[in-house]
Amino acid sequence: MTTGVENLQKKINYYFKDKNLLNQALTHSSYVNENNLRAIDSNERLEFLGDAVLGLIVGEYYYNRYPNEKEGELSKLRSASVNEHVLSIVAKKISLGDLIYFGKGEIKNNGKERESILADVFEALIGAMFKDSNLEKTREVLYKLFDDIFNDIYSLDRDFKTKLQEVVQKNSSCIVYELMEEFGPDNNKTFYSRVLISGDEYGRGMGKTKKKSEQLAAMKALIKLGEINV
Repeated sequence: MTTGVENLQKKINYYFKDKNLLNQALTHSSYVNENNLRAIDSNERLEFLGDAVLGLIVGEYYYNRYPNEKEGELSKLRSASVNEHVLSIVAKKISLGDLIYFGKGEIKNNGKERESILADVFEALIGAMFKDSNLEKTREVLYKLFDDIFNDIYSLDRDFKTKLQEVVQKNSSCIVYELMEEFGPDNNKTFYSRVLISGDEYGRGMGKTKKKSEQLAAMKALIKLGEINV
């Protein structure tokens, strides 16, 4: 009979050599506290490591994908990709919440649905994978898990253009999206757009469709206006 842990490994296409690392990644501190285990038996150290590895891999991805973007723009893209909300979505895709070892109190609090816990356990899983293999293998797994996010950072349950319109309407300002450039063959074009608010540029975006480039530009405008925290 296939277990949940085996299904998880199948979903991420990675099979742990050291199963203890995987079990530790799934062990919440509430379980450790209620079972009188050592504090270091929880997933917190692996979470610390995974956070660093995740930031490196995602940062490297955007560095290579957008060679003309400045440091500030790359930082925004990385932050928007690895925040608590996004990581919890990835965790849910692989049903991570169902496998976490919780204490009884956290089970009652429905911890497996909390975004902060899901994000932390996902980072611990990344840390465990890195310890069990290497950076190259961890990068390969993450690229597959983050494929939709890398290609559609702004599509995660959010319509940034609509949100920006709602924010700007309060001040009776005018929004204009401009297509600055499009390049590549007809079957694989890339579009580069910017958004102007009352004539001033607030953000630029790049995407495989004009709409996607505008959405990313709107997301950056919302960050600049303080409507999105990164």
